[in-house]
Amino acid sequence: MDKKNFAKIHSIETFGTVDGPGIRFVTFFQGCNLECKYCHNRDTWNINEGNYISVDELFNKILNYKPYIMNNGGFTASGGEPLLQPYFLISLFKKLKEENIHTAIDTSGMVEITEPIKELLSLTDLVLLDIKHINPEKSKELVGSSNEKELAFAKYLSDNNIPIWIRQVIVPGITDNKEDLIELKNFISSLKTVQKVELLPYHNLGKHKWQTLGFKYELEHIKPATSEDIKRVKNVLEIQ
Repeated sequence: MDKKNFAKIHSIETFGTVDGPGIRFVTFFQGCNLECKYCHNRDTWNINEGNYISVDELFNKILNYKPYIMNNGGFTASGGEPLLQPYFLISLFKKLKEENIHTAIDTSGMVEITEPIKELLSLTDLVLLDIKHINPEKSKELVGSSNEKELAFAKYLSDNNIPIWIRQVIVPGITDNKEDLIELKNFISSLKTVQKVELLPYHNLGKHKWQTLGFKYELEHIKPATSEDIKRVKNVLEIQ
């Protein structure tokens, strides 16, 4: 299958409001290189599942919603991990740029910064960067991979003037340690293009997907993050 013209996707959301600015046409790409214990889209991990879609088919679907997404909205590639299928996104983003449609990628940044990734990022208006954990060992325990690649990815975005929204899931007792949060704050401060920091409260609403697929949900003992948990983290990070 031609990687430039076809990709594996999981699903499509035509009126997304939480994955970037404005109303977004969001495509969730199939396949992920991480194993996040809190993942609520466990069914996106296996890249051999999902459905093939062509660049032209997806592009035409997006154009159908152009009147709705042009007012401060746009297209967001999410997942799974969309950067596992960069050639397809390069082809798609080139067509979207011709239509002046805003492009965003929701990613962990846990990839090598290859030439295709660089080309794709040059066509990207915004990166929603999910910082899994600022501590490399805790990151490996939580998502199956250390964080060196994603921190290098964040620096690349900053050095190349690509706007960033930092996101972090607040998992009580795992990602809300004060010392880690101070380190996260210092790292964010070192980046020049961060426009926003979003804290996503941990929830267990995806637990049933793990169980349906026959996998153990390892955060069974963790309670969902409360508004007080988020408020405390915001105070440490000094964000609104």
